[in-house]
Amino acid sequence: MVFKEQTFHGHQPEAEAEYANRATLEAAVANALAVAGGIDAADVEVTAEGDEIVLSGSVGTVDEIERATVIARAVEGVHTVRNRILLAGSMSDVRH
Repeated sequence: MVFKEQTFHGHQPEAEAEYANRATLEAAVANALAVAGGIDAADVEVTAEGDEIVLSGSVGTVDEIERATVIARAVEGVHTVRNRILLAGSMSDVRH
């Protein structure tokens, strides 16, 4: 019998501990955004990719976009923030 190394679509499977850490980091950043003043983060999604946080969604002002980055960077465990937040009025709604 031959045993092959376990992979998932050619990649090593991630350990459950990594998912728990990722979820904890995402929750910490989302909570920080929710309780911070100067930003309405109801339409902001937080995703962790390693120690990097990706912010996406929409807010009402440019100042809120910048504030979201500052808040996310202040959370312990966050090393990098990639901000993909758009202004609510600038998001295009494409329908066919």
